[in-house]
This record gives sequence, structure tokens and C-alpha cells, in this order.
Amino acid sequence: MKLDESLFRVPGVHRDLRFYVTGASPCPYLPNRVERKGFTHLTQDNPDALHNQLSQAGFRRSQGVAYRPACPTCNACRSVRVDASAFQPSRNQRRIVRTNIDLVREPVQAKATREQYRLLKAYLGSRHEGGGMSDMGFREYCAMVNESPVQTLLFEYRLGRADNAPLVAVSLTDVMRDGFSMVYTFFDPAQRRRSLGTYLILDHILHSAELSLPHVYLGYWIKGSAKMDYKRRFTPLEVLDGGRWRRLKDHD
Repeated sequence: MKLDESLFRVPGVHRDLRFYVTGASPCPYLPNRVERKGFTHLTQDNPDALHNQLSQAGFRRSQGVAYRPACPTCNACRSVRVDASAFQPSRNQRRIVRTNIDLVREPVQAKATREQYRLLKAYLGSRHEGGGMSDMGFREYCAMVNESPVQTLLFEYRLGRADNAPLVAVSLTDVMRDGFSMVYTFFDPAQRRRSLGTYLILDHILHSAELSLPHVYLGYWIKGSAKMDYKRRFTPLEVLDGGRWRRLKDHD
């Protein structure tokens, strides 16, 4: 289905770029609502530059596609990113960083492995059983990781530096001109005391600041959605509002 392209004009993006819309499906975040996504293919001569421009306009990447919500009667999904240069961890966040001081982050080529896949299946079985990804096979995982036309890394987190050190967490991360975009994360569900979901975001923020990259993109935040509320804990959080990024306020 062709989309009204006037809804997806992005400054700096060539006007010949084609956008499309998915069919309606149940919204996974808000009850009694349906969702649609507008998308385009990152198949141009310079996909990294296009990806950067679209990310500034609130798009996310999945394999070779950039998408954002295109729901005709709802605008609850709002793009958010952390201002890494101004981030000040809370007392609890500092505790989580200290708890995970023994983990070693290793950036590796975005290429799927069986070891990563086993960790993903353990994570999905514990945290998202029956979800949309719960029946993902290794081939589908390979597609999710390998089929990126832009600069993408896997950050692997292991218990120590030995060659056989256990893998406890992974983040599929796009490296952009102005920071990191966290595409998907998963971790060992047995390591509950580590709060690994929170730690992965904290580590990206701190690493981004070390590299003088100003932002960490966290995807979409939805007011009133318990699944999304954790993102407000990473402050200062910026929200895309009418084409302009601004600080998220307490009353938002």
C-alpha cells in the first residue's frame, strides 16, 4: 500500500524517496488500538547518511528498512533519546554500574553466532514467552543481525576476558553520526541481581559520552504504557516534538 508521502517529509531527504505503509495490526502497547507503520528501504547510494537523517526525524531501523508509526488516529508513540553529555546517573543507577564492574564489553562485527542465539532464546523464553519473537529461528536471527546496510555493531558483554568467558548480554547497536541507536538487546535471565536491561542502556550512555557522541536513541516512548515507562529513568531524556527535539518534562 502506497503512503501519502506528505506525512513523511524529512528535511534533507531526497523527494524521490518512496514511503509505504503496513497493514493494520493490534497495537502491542495500548489496548483496543491498531497500529500501522510507514517505512522506506535503506537501499540508496549512501544508506548511513539516509539513516542518520531519518533517525533525526524519528525513524527506527529493522534490517534494511527504516520505519516509524503511521497510525491515522493515534500519535502516542514518541521518539526519545538520552542526552549523554548531560547525563547524571541516579544513586540506583550508579549501584547497577558498580554491580556489573566485572563485565567486559567487546564490540564485534554484526554477524550472528549460535552462542548469541542460545542466549536470545533463553531471554525470550523467560521474559517474552508467547511474544512476537518467541518462535524466532536461527535463520531469522541471522537476518536480524546480518542484514544491516548501515554501520552496526554487536556489543557482547562477558564475565571476564578469557576466550571462553560466559556471554551474559548482547546489544545490536547502530553507530550514527551523533551517537548510538540501540536496536535490540537481550541478556541472561538468570542474572537477575545485575539488572542487565538497565545496565546495557547505562553502559551505552557512558560509552557514548566517552566518545563525545551526544545521544543514545532508545526508540519510542508511550505515555501510559508500563512496557515503555522505564525509559523516563534515563535523564535528561529528549523527545521529538513537531520536528524538534526538546527535553521531556514531568507533565508530558
